[in-house]
Amino acid sequence: MLKVRIGSLSLPNPVMTASGTFGYGKEYEDFVNIHKLGAIVVKGISFDPRPGNPPPRIVETACGMLNAIGLQNVGVERFIEEKLPYLRNMNCRVIVNILGDSVEEYCAITQRLNEEKGIQAIELNISCPNVKKGGVAFGTNSSMAHEVVSQVRKETSLPLIVKLSPNVTDITEMAKAAEDGGADAVSLINTLIGMAIDIHKKKPVLANTIGGLSGPAIKPVALRMVWQVADAVKIPVIGIGGISTWQDAIEFILAGASAIQVGTANFFNPRITDEIIIGIEDYLKKNKYSSVREIIGLAKN
Repeated sequence: MLKVRIGSLSLPNPVMTASGTFGYGKEYEDFVNIHKLGAIVVKGISFDPRPGNPPPRIVETACGMLNAIGLQNVGVERFIEEKLPYLRNMNCRVIVNILGDSVEEYCAITQRLNEEKGIQAIELNISCPNVKKGGVAFGTNSSMAHEVVSQVRKETSLPLIVKLSPNVTDITEMAKAAEDGGADAVSLINTLIGMAIDIHKKKPVLANTIGGLSGPAIKPVALRMVWQVADAVKIPVIGIGGISTWQDAIEFILAGASAIQVGTANFFNPRITDEIIIGIEDYLKKNKYSSVREIIGLAKN
């Protein structure tokens, strides 16, 4: 009833965790039946370890949060040595989110991961700055997005998901560039750019000044972009952005998403993914659908 496909990847249900909000899986083992998730998308991995930005780097906002973690992570080698063995033992589908500051770095990470067992797909975070092009984000320039996707595509036969930035004029242009580059699916949206100011200290709250806005506040924007992209590409769309209830998840599926990722909601309800899986199944039974695939994009009919 709940099975879906993302390219060649078969998932037991459409509920995944969003990168950066679920650690490397082990952090949530006391709260969630990890093996029952559709997939875990691990915290973004770079080639070398990254320390991230200085604190403060998280601030609550109305219906959400701003984060400027700075893509802190252990690097690909430590991920393989220290984190991947646990995930293999959990018998869950693992999607590794990767990031880089150059096409070469993305390719090097992919080559390394492609040698390892226990990884079912790769998700490209193209919201990173291309240092060789003056810091312009891969995800805001369609030609650069196409280049990095097409080059990474050559390095792996694993399903390739491209995570799209909402900070663009036309999200469909970016989705088409990813599809043309060889992506098996697109996931959207990444965080919106925002900031907060401390009126007493009279300066930005975040040490980095700006950060990524996530949580329920961005759901209407994310839902609109998923709706648009689902019409623009033939590959599966994975919906992300403010999903905090099973009803939210159903909305994204009705808008055209084949699967969804849960992010910020994991912080205020660490059992939310279990609840969403149950909620989707109950909704299908109540409305007499035999498969979740029957309602993908149904709101467009």
